[in-house]
Amino acid sequence: MLWGLHEVRYGISRAFGAQLHRFISVGTRTRPGAFFAGLFSTTILQSSMATALILTGFCTQGLVSVSAGLAVMLGADLGTTLVVQILSFDLSWVAPLLITTGFILFRGYERAGKWGHIGKFLFGLGLMLMALAMIRESAAPLRESQVLSVLLTSLGGDLFLPVLIAALMTWLMHSSLAFILLLVPFATSGILPVSESLMMVLGANLGTVFPPFIATLKDKPPARRVIGGNMLIRGVSVLLCLPFLGYVEDLVRLFGDDPGRIIVNFHTGFNLLIAIVFLPLTPIVARIGTRLIPDEKRGVDPGVPKYLDEKAAENPSVGLAAAARETLRMADLVETMLEETMMALRHNDEKLVAQIREQDNIVDRLYRAIKMYMARISQEQLDPDEATRYVQILTFSTNIENLGDLIDKSMIPMTLKKIKEHKRFSQEGWMEIQEVHQFVVGSVRLAQNVFLSDDIRLARQLVERKDELRMKETRLTVSHMERIREGVPEAIATSSLHLDIIRDYRRINSYMCTVAYPLLEGKGQLHQSRLIPVE
Repeated sequence: MLWGLHEVRYGISRAFGAQLHRFISVGTRTRPGAFFAGLFSTTILQSSMATALILTGFCTQGLVSVSAGLAVMLGADLGTTLVVQILSFDLSWVAPLLITTGFILFRGYERAGKWGHIGKFLFGLGLMLMALAMIRESAAPLRESQVLSVLLTSLGGDLFLPVLIAALMTWLMHSSLAFILLLVPFATSGILPVSESLMMVLGANLGTVFPPFIATLKDKPPARRVIGGNMLIRGVSVLLCLPFLGYVEDLVRLFGDDPGRIIVNFHTGFNLLIAIVFLPLTPIVARIGTRLIPDEKRGVDPGVPKYLDEKAAENPSVGLAAAARETLRMADLVETMLEETMMALRHNDEKLVAQIREQDNIVDRLYRAIKMYMARISQEQLDPDEATRYVQILTFSTNIENLGDLIDKSMIPMTLKKIKEHKRFSQEGWMEIQEVHQFVVGSVRLAQNVFLSDDIRLARQLVERKDELRMKETRLTVSHMERIREGVPEAIATSSLHLDIIRDYRRINSYMCTVAYPLLEGKGQLHQSRLIPVE
């Protein structure tokens, strides 16, 4: 059953992981939306822990408030009970069909993307249903076990021991869903009394918070506040419910006397009541979490990645999206370096030059982080689309880093040379440099759009700009030589500087154009060579 549950989570997260991330991100804009985002995501993923780990990544990046995060967790905890409701029915008759269909899809589309992952999901679901049927059959003879009878009798006299045992087992299984489904056949067979079973349900609800709590111990305070706040809500709810468990059992029996249904309905009712009570109180719980887990007292290091969530790397589609966002952050920094280089040239500002060089160090650190992160993603099995995106991200981030080095090692020394030798461009020459600068900055921005959207029209436009810049460079070089011929003093003094700066801008533009080539080549819109064939 645990293996089947793992296959279900893996298949769904690989097939729809990126969509679920976007759904949670959009849903958390309002508290009710956050609740239903958690409910839906967990119903699909069949794991509140998986939802919690997605959520903590958003909280760490500051995209989701603690209050909204707690609302997501309330919905996630209720979502697991809906899955239990469905799987608690005897659906073993459909298990062979699910296993067969899942196996055929997985083997047929193993390297072809989404359908292979859907096959894995169906295969895992079939395994879970088959395992539940086997557990039901195996549980019946245990009613005659004298050893088990003695153990259960000892549990009956203690209010907390069944809760602690269930919490420990849920922690070890990393799934309240698996534990509750394991509990149902034992209660249905009469092995476990209903009263002890309900205590164990409370223990399962408590134990389900331990794995995400341990997994986020080293995360930033906002992520720990969400998980810690959810643990506080669960712990208070279990303690308040325990003394009234006898009355609650009588109330749940009104919906049916079958022990299995009593357990499942109590599990759902308990989480529904928690959601109703605590959803309006999430801002208060968030403030308590902020007091218990204060912000770290240290400055923000711009060289530390903002979007490379280590947990997301386990899901290639989500991890690649995170790497793409960090790469775009690199591109923004390099664009700033370009703009500030132009300002340093204009105002002869040596302090700004030092700042630009520090920014290049930040770009280098981010690039190293992206490479290491991508190396971890590559250890997972990538489908063809993911493999293509993997190469695209790695290539674009490498070109961005090369662009930063070009500014640092070529354009900055030329800027310092101009400052130290007190040179100044002619009015016409400076206007030409500004013209090329604005053109290339436009290419940098267009390249980011191509990288983000894979828009073939924008890709063509980007490559067309390369030829446009080549012709512009020729025109401006002729214009510069004409000023030298006319004896313009500034043009003569800054001739090599002028031409080298325009040359570097052309190199920068070429780096940016590389992002368009794979798209155009894939659509058959790119010549193999500019040379005319010679017969």
